[in-house]
Amino acid sequence: MSDDARLSFYEEVGGHDTFVRLVDAFYRGVADDEVLAPMYPEEDLRPAAERLTLFLEQYWGGPTTYSERRGHPRLRMRHMPFHVNPDARDRWLAHMRTAVDQLNLPPLHEATLWDYLQRAAFAMVNTFEPTGIGPAQGDRPAGSLPVHPDTTKESS
Repeated sequence: MSDDARLSFYEEVGGHDTFVRLVDAFYRGVADDEVLAPMYPEEDLRPAAERLTLFLEQYWGGPTTYSERRGHPRLRMRHMPFHVNPDARDRWLAHMRTAVDQLNLPPLHEATLWDYLQRAAFAMVNTFEPTGIGPAQGDRPAGSLPVHPDTTKESS
């Protein structure tokens, strides 16, 4: 078989249908997750699911629709507005593990996909603060933590 005739990982695992199944199973878990669900700006998770599906398809050798619509993935930059701490990462991975298991991929494909998903999840961590999701308080935006303690108050 020539190099040109080799199948991409995307094709080997079943193409579009496999990635749709993966992402749909993942977002079923996210929808009820008290930490992750508030990170998605849309009322409906379908736009987020579509973006993740397109990204994963492109990453694994499928259509380049993601970049055509959204440009370079810039994953770290796109995740910076969100409070991605180790708890959020672990929850993300737990839902993704459930989704990957539902695919029943051959062991090598499963291990390859899972290795990437773990590395990506660890790379998205952008804080080690334990909280950050929530409504705005005073003049602070939602999800922010004070950078400096208030030193204007007199000690009692």
